[in-house]
Amino acid sequence: MIKNFVTLLIGTSIIVAPASAVELYKDDKNTVKVGGYLDVRVINTQNQTEVVNGTSRINLAFSRQLKKDWSALALVEWGVNPVGSSDIIYNNRFESIQDEFLYNRLGYAGLSHEKYGQITIGKQWGAWYDVVYNTNYSFVWDGNAAGVYTYNKDDGAVNGTGRGDKLIQYRNSYNDFNFTLQAQLKNSEFYTCDISDITEDECQTLWDSGDSAAQEVEFNYTFGGAVTYNATDMLTLTAGVNRGEFDVTYGDGSTQTVEDLIYGAGITWGNINSPGLYAAANINKSKNHDTDNLGRLIKDSIGVETFMSYRFDNDMRPFIAYNILDAGDDYVIQPNFNADPNDVFKRQFAVIGLHYIIDKDTIAYVEARKDFSDFESDDKDQQAQMEQSEDDGIAFGFRYKF
Repeated sequence: MIKNFVTLLIGTSIIVAPASAVELYKDDKNTVKVGGYLDVRVINTQNQTEVVNGTSRINLAFSRQLKKDWSALALVEWGVNPVGSSDIIYNNRFESIQDEFLYNRLGYAGLSHEKYGQITIGKQWGAWYDVVYNTNYSFVWDGNAAGVYTYNKDDGAVNGTGRGDKLIQYRNSYNDFNFTLQAQLKNSEFYTCDISDITEDECQTLWDSGDSAAQEVEFNYTFGGAVTYNATDMLTLTAGVNRGEFDVTYGDGSTQTVEDLIYGAGITWGNINSPGLYAAANINKSKNHDTDNLGRLIKDSIGVETFMSYRFDNDMRPFIAYNILDAGDDYVIQPNFNADPNDVFKRQFAVIGLHYIIDKDTIAYVEARKDFSDFESDDKDQQAQMEQSEDDGIAFGFRYKF
């Protein structure tokens, strides 16, 4: 049963404990494993060179055999910052900047059955990640066009497309199909104002006074689903959708409902860890789902991510990736930060790299990014701020799995 459960999770690429996880304890009923990796790198970008943490993490995975072919499972994962905190701001969230040595990445528990599927509750990878994860194999500059790491390149917790907070999720498989359904059950309320340099408390005071420039925003439940079709041993097709709603109440009493929606599909050829060719691509269309580099909500956008690599017999794996998130002009929902309706937002970049797989758990790498983004605004200060968070760069590093 445990074997079948693990196979199901690997098939949808959502299990976060690596295959090399070390077994700490096992009896006739319980199993405990530790997994994760340390990733450290030297990077040059935005005219600075520094030693930084990559995406280091450590996790504990638990499983317990129950009656009638049921099993219980739980996982907790923390991000680890082994090189110390850093105050430099990098583009595209290639480092999770944290003051703490440990910070929460995942945490969930649930039940699994070979026939009836799996249900889990907690902070976990969203159903949408099933659709687009196959292009996310650049270590330093992973994709930021697939709608996963929303809200200015965060972890996708708010709307459940990345490492979603407060998710209840159901997974099952039938023949060559894997299915995922989820609901994000949360209560979130905040205040925002079309005024620069204002705190949320000050904004709430304006809202309480009836100022129409202030808004009370409720962003609560979201819902998502995904399907994966394993057409052949080499070809995989994915599709999915995620939806939520903002309920906006303005200081003058007027209201507005704003839909957060993303949907799309992906295609993959091969296995990233196997010799030979690997290629993947996905496309999505979104509405009020993500933000630009100034934190302004994007009304409509189209995102495309592509990734192609080839693993040679000498365990060298060169790759190239290309990503574009195109919101065009007139993309900022109004009213929002007094935005110029002619602003243009197109995040676009390419990454080339080489991974040397010393063994399956030890990888040395070098990666370089070339930026082709197009940001335009009549407000030159805002344009400069958007351009600052996207830049060329080069990095080399070392990943040690355990």
